[in-house]
Amino acid sequence: MMRTITIQESPIIGAFATCTEDIVLVPLGTSEPLREKIGQFLQANVVETLINGSTIVGSLCRGNSNAVLVPMGSNVRGMDQIDVPVVELPGKLNAVGNVVLANDFAALVHPELSDKSVEAIEKALKVEVRRGTIGGAKTVGMAGVATNRGLLVNPRATSTELEVLEELFGLPVDIGTSNYGTQMVGSGLIANSKGYVAGSQTTGHELGRIEDALDLLE
Repeated sequence: MMRTITIQESPIIGAFATCTEDIVLVPLGTSEPLREKIGQFLQANVVETLINGSTIVGSLCRGNSNAVLVPMGSNVRGMDQIDVPVVELPGKLNAVGNVVLANDFAALVHPELSDKSVEAIEKALKVEVRRGTIGGAKTVGMAGVATNRGLLVNPRATSTELEVLEELFGLPVDIGTSNYGTQMVGSGLIANSKGYVAGSQTTGHELGRIEDALDLLE
């Protein structure tokens, strides 16, 4: 079965969904066959949600095994079904999924996030947090994907940025793309340590790179 999908008829699946080791958050109204497919590949419980009435769930939240972060003052539907706290992140940068790259060990965040926001992320996700960029992009949550087995990031990442990521996460970091050359690789990829799904335009070569980088070779 192909691991490439669309969500909301878009290959930019990272904008619409996000996952941890145990849960996948998808927009309310996602079809049952698609939810089953995603759940099968990620070996996780798929939960339908809306954040402030929006379907761009992947851009608006980010979590790990300890918590899910959402924008301050969010109206969240559906997340009462998950087993970890839903924590509101203070600050003006409210597209949490775009500005936080995290796994169960660490988080890299947008360089302009406030001290208060950084402290809130550290407390909620129970990880070390560092500010930074990937390939010069401040929206680090879409410039990369981090699982508990490895990271795949924007191919424009500098050697210094890659060193920071390797030191912070303590995992191998590789570069790659999704959706036929999209450098913001996280926009077209959802992954945890057990599996992944990629946007429908992702090529076979890109899928191979994803599997290698995230240590998901079958």
